[in-house]
Amino acid sequence: MARDTSPQCKQCRRETVKLFLKGERCLTDKCAVERRQYPPGEHGRGRIKQSEYLLQLREKQKARRYYQLLEGQFHHYYEIASGQSGVTGENLLRLLETRLDNVVYRLGFGASRRQARQLVRHAHFTVNGRKVDIPSYQVRPGDIIAIRSGSKAAEVIRLSTDLTSSVAPWLLADHDNLTGKIIRLPERGEIDAPVQEQLIVELYSK
Repeated sequence: MARDTSPQCKQCRRETVKLFLKGERCLTDKCAVERRQYPPGEHGRGRIKQSEYLLQLREKQKARRYYQLLEGQFHHYYEIASGQSGVTGENLLRLLETRLDNVVYRLGFGASRRQARQLVRHAHFTVNGRKVDIPSYQVRPGDIIAIRSGSKAAEVIRLSTDLTSSVAPWLLADHDNLTGKIIRLPERGEIDAPVQEQLIVELYSK
């Protein structure tokens, strides 16, 4: 499974915004963005010339790191989104939000997207009663996600639900039985990703 193995706190500092990549740590005063509010590296505190291209690039990198995808994977989603009807940027975010690993995280069954992806990869969840171990699996309205019977990760998942204050309005979560349901596809206003998707579209449209 290809994944970004670079330090996660540095990714947040590079984008100067919390991407919530390390679960509970991001909610404490140990968060790297809270302690050092400038990019990492020798020139992190220097003045950077903000060009149009740089703004677009940073927005794309922020989105890619937020959803924990590699460049090729992210561009593939853009290609799919651009071929769909409607607004390309919104289509892109909707595709990313409905990945199984992201939905598991949104339901509160994973403390971070990386943990949620690992839980999915190790086949701890089922979709409509069938075991699914593909993090990129696209869920659809009406799908029911549940912890697999006999899973040894139940305690870890329950601990993750304790960190969840709310669940996205397009999802229905039952933390007692560790199940969730996709009510409908998310609207743009219901996606709290800290990105301006139009800048990403502009970057890829060049």
